[in-house]
Amino acid sequence: MTNDKKLLRAGAWGTAITAVCCFTPALVILFGFAGLSAFVGWLDYGLFPMLFAAMGAVAYALYLRSGRKGPSPTAPIIVAVAALSALLFWLEFKYAIRISITAAFAVAVYAYYLRACRRRHDCRLADHKETMS
Repeated sequence: MTNDKKLLRAGAWGTAITAVCCFTPALVILFGFAGLSAFVGWLDYGLFPMLFAAMGAVAYALYLRSGRKGPSPTAPIIVAVAALSALLFWLEFKYAIRISITAAFAVAVYAYYLRACRRRHDCRLADHKETMS
């Protein structure tokens, strides 16, 4: 299995698990049973940055799978993860669901963009091969 598949799988699982922990009381109940309910108020400060980092891992894995066309998105992904986390902290998690859905939508749009670029590149190669023969 290649690194992009491992990274995509890990990012997808990380996003799904973190989203479940962020948007359902699953982790709150688990912490309550474990006697760690004092930490429940601070969960969002760790979970949302983890959610955005997992989405960033998915975006980077999609870039790797696309054949690394164009400049590396590493710096913009890191800036986006930090900015979204800081925005949520600043807004005191008032719009957490909306911002998280917007981030997931941005990753989906990026995936579509990479796929469209790859198709255009494949079509150009096919046209170039036809003209050569």
